[in-house]
Amino acid sequence: MRKNVLLMVAMMMAAMTLSAKNEKLQYVATWTTAIQKVEPHNLAPEPGLSGNSLRQIVEISFGGKEVALKLSNEFNTEETEILGVELAEANTQGSSWHISTSTSTPLTFNGLRGVTMKPGEVIVSDPAAFKMKPRMNVAITIHFGKASNTDVTGHPGSRTSSYIAKGDTKDFRGAKETAHWYYINSLLVVTPQGKKGAIAAIGNSITDGRGTTTNGQNRWTDVLSKRLLKNKKTKNLSVLNLGLGGNCVLRGGLGPTANSRYQRDVLKQEGVKYAIVFEGVNDLGGSRDGEATAKELIESFKKMIGLAHEKGIKIYGATIMPFKGNNYYNESREKGRQMVNEWIRTSGEYDGVIDFDAYTRDPEQPDRLNPAFLFENDWLHPNASGYQKMGESIDLNLFTE
Repeated sequence: MRKNVLLMVAMMMAAMTLSAKNEKLQYVATWTTAIQKVEPHNLAPEPGLSGNSLRQIVEISFGGKEVALKLSNEFNTEETEILGVELAEANTQGSSWHISTSTSTPLTFNGLRGVTMKPGEVIVSDPAAFKMKPRMNVAITIHFGKASNTDVTGHPGSRTSSYIAKGDTKDFRGAKETAHWYYINSLLVVTPQGKKGAIAAIGNSITDGRGTTTNGQNRWTDVLSKRLLKNKKTKNLSVLNLGLGGNCVLRGGLGPTANSRYQRDVLKQEGVKYAIVFEGVNDLGGSRDGEATAKELIESFKKMIGLAHEKGIKIYGATIMPFKGNNYYNESREKGRQMVNEWIRTSGEYDGVIDFDAYTRDPEQPDRLNPAFLFENDWLHPNASGYQKMGESIDLNLFTE
């Protein structure tokens, strides 16, 4: 059922390529997040979503003058009733619920204020005039009717505060704060065909941003986006963070595997020109045989590369960072990591290499992270300085061809 729904959405989005003044227009995502079924401990706190209003803040990549919002009910088995949605410029990166009220813009769905999402359904609002500047913080306020408080589609690792207010209201004084996103999937900019494009980065918690600053918007993808926007040759590219904490490529882990979500999150993402694959550490960390797992990972990456090339997407591989000192580590798993990284660097299968391992490892002990980049001494996740280094290490020339 979900595959059919997603296919219908993809067909609908393709059909929404518009023509005005003899100029073809298309949607390109300026922001997106990877979605999953929200685990019980990450559900919305009291008062919950049903019958209440939720304000969520996202920081986009490039700007635009006309925008649409994609919402997802993909992992729900119940309907989700939405009474209304507004976009506005947020006053902060997430540290408060305050907005510039003069920018508040209501969205419609087939001309109506409200919409009910069926189980498994993905919907896109009508395009609306809404002026966005590059790296603007956008507040998305959703007013819920009947909605499950236990069966929810969302993104647990938002690293950004959201705010729940009681009732169908615009008054968020006294709102409950929670660091999760629910139901929001993408912000899409209407743009002349070929003028703008997107970079889809699929990954795990190190892409999702564990170790960054809550409401700081300083994941490695954010650092990359800011650099791209300052470069004349790359200023029309967005960076789409498709990281999921605990994600695996092959099996297990948290959320749908990278193999199972690759079509939706990368290949069918609106306007993607480039892809970055930065996965594998969780597969190796739970492996009984690191070398066997490495071989499986390489085969999966080969398939991802082939599918990307079929769509005309350039695809880059990111090396797996060291993790000695973490309970993931043993000699077999380290051999597997080295195998995968050697293949990424030398096989020529990817269109280019992003060598995160080289830039974050300890020069004295290359099988562990540089101690200057440690988050909570877990020897797996970098801190904010480590993410800054990662984002700065990427060659922007990869995105100029």
